[in-house]
Amino acid sequence: MDDSAKLSLENILRNCVIGFTVSFIALSLGAALGILSGRGAFSGMLSAGVIALITALLGGTRVQCSGPTAPMSAVSALVVAFAYERVAMSSQADQFINLVFLLTGLLLLAMALLRLGRFIRLVPNVVVSGFMSGIALLIWQDQLYVVFGWGDKLALKGGVAANVVVVVATLVLIFVLAPVMRHLVGRRARFLPSTLLAIILVSFGCALLCPEVERVQLSGSFGDANFFSFIQQQWPRDWSVATLKAALPFSIQLTLLCYLDTLLTSLVVDKMSGEVTRQNQELMAQGVASGVCALVGGIPGAQATIRSVLMLKEEATLRLAGIMTGVFVLIEMMLFQEWINYIPKAVFVGVLMKVGYDVFDFMPLRLYLKQLVTKRWYQWKDFFSRRDEREIYVTNREGLMISGTAVVTLVMDLNLAVGGFTLLFYLHNLVLNRNNPMRDLVPEKETEVFYTEQ
Repeated sequence: MDDSAKLSLENILRNCVIGFTVSFIALSLGAALGILSGRGAFSGMLSAGVIALITALLGGTRVQCSGPTAPMSAVSALVVAFAYERVAMSSQADQFINLVFLLTGLLLLAMALLRLGRFIRLVPNVVVSGFMSGIALLIWQDQLYVVFGWGDKLALKGGVAANVVVVVATLVLIFVLAPVMRHLVGRRARFLPSTLLAIILVSFGCALLCPEVERVQLSGSFGDANFFSFIQQQWPRDWSVATLKAALPFSIQLTLLCYLDTLLTSLVVDKMSGEVTRQNQELMAQGVASGVCALVGGIPGAQATIRSVLMLKEEATLRLAGIMTGVFVLIEMMLFQEWINYIPKAVFVGVLMKVGYDVFDFMPLRLYLKQLVTKRWYQWKDFFSRRDEREIYVTNREGLMISGTAVVTLVMDLNLAVGGFTLLFYLHNLVLNRNNPMRDLVPEKETEVFYTEQ
């Protein structure tokens, strides 16, 4: 497409419409992921707009949508819990959280300056699959604790039964409404995403039938202070060595997660669009976005696979689509702020359950179960061998790597899971391929999947 076609009025308007469409999904997920992070719906929605706007302007992927993501929000929740557990005053806790997010932005900028983006190819696909599934398990576990009051969580007000019904109704509507709307109104259904429609319908139903269930409370507005005063309140005042030592492990974890989340998504986007992401520029943009979000009391994010793929499926061609997504999110959150307070919290539990479903990597599990059902799998004596037939399959050792990474992510630590199983992957390959030690260590193509033809 030549430059004149790209800048035609029709193309500009189409990209603005795509940005408007995606903004509803970004706003809904931003609110849900803000609640998951512990900073609240307002922080999540604000971050959804800020991150999308900055990364679309500065990023190395031309057509994309960044914002709060499930993995980043799950780790951010650990930061928030640590801050409020260790720090007595809430203002100091917020400043510690912002310090962690600022350091995350600085570390991402350092990675961009050191041109580390190319090393995304060295992360094994089995480890990526396992940690994504582990994050999904973390989300599901956390939301079950919220609904039932397990662990250190307080159950949602209004009764467990009522909230379970709200969660199930939200989930069912999200899955059912998408095909129904496409059947009824065709392509115009993209203007009413199933997630947004489910939130509206269930909230309206709760207002009529279950008025006692707990509602969202938007905390964290700018209040009466001017913008610069608000920024000054968010700026961390404690930069002591002890505080930096406490903050740095969280920042490193968030940085590595943003690196993986963003650049793996960029590989998917590149495969669909036929373009090549400038990876270090993308890391720089994510670092700037994380820093800005820290200064406005938000949460960090990354390039979001579902939102980016949706833009491409809607045939977005300009950075303008991502820019307008951010602009529309910021406008919508101000216009609809009062209405958001009527949404039951259990609705966002349902939304997050769906987010976990989208994050979980079901394909290797489906392939492995198919092998068991059809009895097309090796004998246990060949446990660590590969078959020579050119077919799609998952080996036993790949299954162990995936499940091991997921379990360690769930019960111990994300960094330990990714680092430990990446090291185990390379050590195992070096032992297995002693005669040709570099074989199979790095995929021939960046978009190659571990369970493709061998």
